Amino acid sequence: MDTRIQSVKSKAVQEFNQSESLEELQQLRVKYLGKKGEVTQLLRTMGQIPAEERPKVGQMVNQLKNELAVIYEEKYAELESKIQQSRLAAEAIDITLPGRKPKAGSLHPLTLVLNEIKQIFISMGYQVVEGPEIETDYYNFEALNIPKDHPARDMQDTFYISGDYLLRSQTSPVQIRVMEKQEPPVRIIAPGKVYRSDADVTHSPMFHQVEGLLIDEGITFADLKGTLQVFARAMFGPDTKTRFRPSYFPFTEPSAEVDVSCIMCRGEGCRVCSDTGWLEILGSGMVDPRVLEHVGYDPDKYTGFAFGMGIERIAMLKYGINDIRLFFNNDQRFLDQFK
Repeated sequence: MDTRIQSVKSKAVQEFNQSESLEELQQLRVKYLGKKGEVTQLLRTMGQIPAEERPKVGQMVNQLKNELAVIYEEKYAELESKIQQSRLAAEAIDITLPGRKPKAGSLHPLTLVLNEIKQIFISMGYQVVEGPEIETDYYNFEALNIPKDHPARDMQDTFYISGDYLLRSQTSPVQIRVMEKQEPPVRIIAPGKVYRSDADVTHSPMFHQVEGLLIDEGITFADLKGTLQVFARAMFGPDTKTRFRPSYFPFTEPSAEVDVSCIMCRGEGCRVCSDTGWLEILGSGMVDPRVLEHVGYDPDKYTGFAFGMGIERIAMLKYGINDIRLFFNNDQRFLDQFK
């Protein structure tokens, strides 16, 4: 029996010491110290030896069990330490390396264009005003000479919230609100978000507009043309030409669409301008006398002009962007180009 105990001990110590992983070590613990392990089997054979030898053999087996348990614990601690050292080595940080600088952001291209538009008109004496994005039917339509049965309402796919409230389809209501509170002269631009039920590569259900208004005595269409010519040259370059085409808007009369000479071909004709040499940028016109009457201005004494442009449209032309959805996708590769 003594020989058998020494054989089990020698074999167990060797295997414990040669184990290279916690999984392998755990399997050896079960093999030797488990309920069905070899040490337990030694205890179960006690009945086969003479009674007078059993205490001595029992003591030897228990001593073997305790020695193997100690060897197991020491080997377990050794392997766990190696694993921890290996993990620390893999996750080590070289504190001598230079730090990583946080990536600097940039202004959105629409913000850049809007700031530029503001500066151009502020330099001409205009004030920047804002108004609510949720408007009443009166300010969005009726006060702008668009009564409920007016066919011009079909020109805009409007988002209605309730019977009388809607998401504004232009920033023109801001002009009405300002004129109700202020006597002429009025010289303002009204930037902001507007909403229309339209979406494709050149239209978005939410987009940004800047509308301008000037009311005073003796204002003529020539003042409108001169103002927009100054704006076009400041925005697109000193050689930019403008062209006015007759158009229709319910709140201006006469009305005109404004084109600029193509910024790509400088008027020579190319794919961008469909070989016409011109690109449309905004709508404009002289304020309709009925709009002046709505806010209590005397149309026989005061005249004025108004204009409106989409900021996305200006940005697409200025930067050569062909898909309006790029402005809203938050693609870092796109935004990084405008640092």
